[in-house]
Amino acid sequence: MADAIVVLNAGSSSIKFSLFALGDGGLEPELRGQIEGIYSAPRFVAKDQQGEVVGEKTWPQGTSLGHEGALEHLIAYLRGEVAQHRLIGVGHRVVHGGLTFADPVRLDAAVLAALEGFVPLMPLHQPHNLAPIRLLLERAPELPQVACFDTSFHRSNPELAQMYALPAELHEAGVRRYGFHGLSYEYIASVLPSYDNAAASGRTIVLHLGNGASLCALQGARGLATTMGFTALEGLPMGTRCGSLDPGVILYLMDQRGMDARAIEKLLYSESGLLGVSGVSSDMRTLLASDEPGARLAIGLFLYRIGREMGSLAAALGGLDAIVFTGGIGENAAPIREGVCRGAGWLGVKLDLEANLGGGPCISTRGSRVQAWVIPTNEELMIARHTRRLLSVENATGESP
Repeated sequence: MADAIVVLNAGSSSIKFSLFALGDGGLEPELRGQIEGIYSAPRFVAKDQQGEVVGEKTWPQGTSLGHEGALEHLIAYLRGEVAQHRLIGVGHRVVHGGLTFADPVRLDAAVLAALEGFVPLMPLHQPHNLAPIRLLLERAPELPQVACFDTSFHRSNPELAQMYALPAELHEAGVRRYGFHGLSYEYIASVLPSYDNAAASGRTIVLHLGNGASLCALQGARGLATTMGFTALEGLPMGTRCGSLDPGVILYLMDQRGMDARAIEKLLYSESGLLGVSGVSSDMRTLLASDEPGARLAIGLFLYRIGREMGSLAAALGGLDAIVFTGGIGENAAPIREGVCRGAGWLGVKLDLEANLGGGPCISTRGSRVQAWVIPTNEELMIARHTRRLLSVENATGESP
């Protein structure tokens, strides 16, 4: 009977899952899927390693399962699927580890309480990440659970890269640049040597481009700087998030528009970005297919801001050897990769148009001074690796690390 690890990634309206079996060759993905629309029109789908649908269920429009009901369905489904395995643990993606957690951690009531203390730092993400953890601690307390943090990878950034020019007391209290998408960047850093040794040992900018988007500067495969900051609002414009914004705009909205904190939160997180600029959609696929002027404007602004941020990170690195595209847009939107590479020509990037249309993995020309790559990310595998490692240490020592 093979051991297995389940990975959960809970969002505001969905729970994504993956099942990995521990074999002689390491972690083997066997299942992945999600329950989406859990508060409105729930739909469950599970796919095997070949992408074939092996489980599916829909609920009527207007049904609200909530996180608890969605997790109950998921547990019941997985109980049947893991019957031939021994489930040794569950790994969770948790967005914020604050100043306390720089590494993955075994979960218990005390750790959960500490993580709940970071909800004010990430109010739209953290509560949903913690919901399945709380339920499993209550219903299956004997099942080991591990939290893996999107902030951890950036904790090694130089102190100056983590600072805002605010009074020192606020910095010490935790008002600093945390950075996010860390599990994605950690995965890319771990596989980069198999693509490009020079990039892995040198200066690389990774572009995690999706509905949430950020860039990260790697020096020798270690984080040096990133575009997101105290929250996941800073940096690039995203699907519905504004990206970097003059703080004076917030004061203006409060004083002149009479908006309170919740109204401003909704504006910045849910009504801005590609959606707000285009007036068409937050989905890059829709915008690329649209002839609407707003869609063209939103794409142009997205590319412009990427170019600005790339210049900033190249300055922090003191030069550039490679760039890596990942995330839903980075991996699949050839026109966006083309626009980014053309804009980065001054940095030494020369795009191979045919290779880019084919999806890479290398999309730069032979003569390009800076190599350009397309590398699919795998945050779930990264979480499974951390979970296996942490539980292996625990089993070897006989105590929680």
